[in-house]
Amino acid sequence: MPKGSPELTAARKEEIMDACEQLYRNISFKEITLKEIGEVTSFTRTSIYNYFQTKEEIFLGLFQREYERWCKALEDILNSREEPSREQLVERLAGTLADRELMLKLLAVNLYDMEENSRMDRLVEFKKTYGRSVELLEEIFARFCPEWDDNTRHSIVISSLQFFHGLYPYAHHTDKQEEAMKQAGVLPVQMTVREFALAGLSRLLA
Repeated sequence: MPKGSPELTAARKEEIMDACEQLYRNISFKEITLKEIGEVTSFTRTSIYNYFQTKEEIFLGLFQREYERWCKALEDILNSREEPSREQLVERLAGTLADRELMLKLLAVNLYDMEENSRMDRLVEFKKTYGRSVELLEEIFARFCPEWDDNTRHSIVISSLQFFHGLYPYAHHTDKQEEAMKQAGVLPVQMTVREFALAGLSRLLA
């Protein structure tokens, strides 16, 4: 790790992750290389190694940042002075997911690649953030769904996490997938992440 203030190191990591995110909007995970990431930052590929050892570590950092932002949104719900109805709670939770499509895409498409090719300490830091998101869901349901016992609440949290894995791919089909479904006579469901989240959470929280 190069010498410098923690603030400077954090800023450089942010720049690298921003570049990765920019590329990921237009090309696939497999197509992105450290060289390409370096071309859209002020760093050379060699300099990037001072902060991340692999492309997957950059993506894992980006993934963790997305989870941190989701945790902040969940904390806002939890700390609200209002007492939302069940329908309003579903709306708010669905909104937090609709705002984090990048998180859902990484979760559904590239989770194993990121985790397999990142150092253990980086993975542990990510898992802590992920764990915090699970804790927040538990706390939200404990506060706003007090009629659920511990087993019910835990079951709903687990079911919700499983459901979140499928949100992005159901809402976003590639051109190849669309053509294959057309040729197979399968009618794709055209719904946004928010619409899928509303439908699924409404059933889970009913």
